[in-house]
Amino acid sequence: MTYYYTTTTNKTFEEAIEEVTALLKEEGFGVLTEIDVKETLKKKLDVDFKKYHILGACNPEFAHKALTAEDKIGVMLPCNVIVEEHENGQVEVSAVNPVASMQAVENDELHSIADEVKKRLQKVIEQL
Repeated sequence: MTYYYTTTTNKTFEEAIEEVTALLKEEGFGVLTEIDVKETLKKKLDVDFKKYHILGACNPEFAHKALTAEDKIGVMLPCNVIVEEHENGQVEVSAVNPVASMQAVENDELHSIADEVKKRLQKVIEQL
């Protein structure tokens, strides 16, 4: 089982961030955090890195269900989606596979929640 779903797009890096954010919203997710890895690495380590953003996506309904079923599951939230630009200019968008993440947790109630979140994140990736 892969731990992520991925696709490439012909959109620019900035357009891909906008589109994936809009698609996440359609699936009930908001972006709680956005980390500009390129900027952060430059500021903290003075190293150059490709364009790479981590979007911390959360669906409040599913987050509540998961936290109710397993109060320590917050260590695995939110669901991360990355947008990265490769050297050749190709933009790739990837999302975590929450089912793979939840394999470490022995709680059957979480598995059905993770499966539904997986379907929604896969749908976002497939629509790009």
